[in-house]
Amino acid sequence: MAAELTGLADDRALLGRTSTAERVSDILRSRIAEGFFPPGTRLSEDGIGGALGVSRNTLREAFRLLTHERLLVHELNRGVFVRVLTVQDVEDIYRTRRIVECAVVRGLGEPPYALDGLVEAVADGQRLAREGDWKGVSTANIHFHRELVALAGSDRTDELMRSVFAELRLAFHVVDNPRKLYEPYLARNQLILRTLQRGERDRAEEMLAEYLDDSLQGLVEVYGRRVADAP
Repeated sequence: MAAELTGLADDRALLGRTSTAERVSDILRSRIAEGFFPPGTRLSEDGIGGALGVSRNTLREAFRLLTHERLLVHELNRGVFVRVLTVQDVEDIYRTRRIVECAVVRGLGEPPYALDGLVEAVADGQRLAREGDWKGVSTANIHFHRELVALAGSDRTDELMRSVFAELRLAFHVVDNPRKLYEPYLARNQLILRTLQRGERDRAEEMLAEYLDDSLQGLVEVYGRRVADAP
């Protein structure tokens, strides 16, 4: 835990003079998404509060916000932990993704579409794969889907899916062979992008639905085995 707290102290400057529970929760959400605090980790109030220089009440409010987002769980007489998803959680996350992401593509209207964010995400994923950074590929893949959702131009949808994608990362951090999980989707991301560049919205939606179904099947197979083997 000492190493994690040392790194977390580096984020103290992000709080500025107007430290709030929302800013603390933003920092912790990012750290959880990055795998800095893996699923199952107990979060120390004293350690994190000291590293960030915030009060116990502010930290507890941040914990409450992240518990509401399903990233943390409070266990009576034990403390606050980074949540460990069940297979049913993963399946529910993908149901939400399928509903929202496919609806965004379906509702795009007439081309051309503003695809610069998707182009950047695809390029990042391919670059990171060449460098062998498969954790980075995972982040680029989430970036691709966040940019896809952003095509709706809806702050509410962006906020909803920010929480969903953060929760999904909890499952990704348990995967022991990220290359096997993510590599097939590099090409599929590019195909969806090219399809949208051609203005073929309906075909892109079909491809995305198949993509999400396949991704769920692959993740549940790997994740279910890892959870079952956990002590």
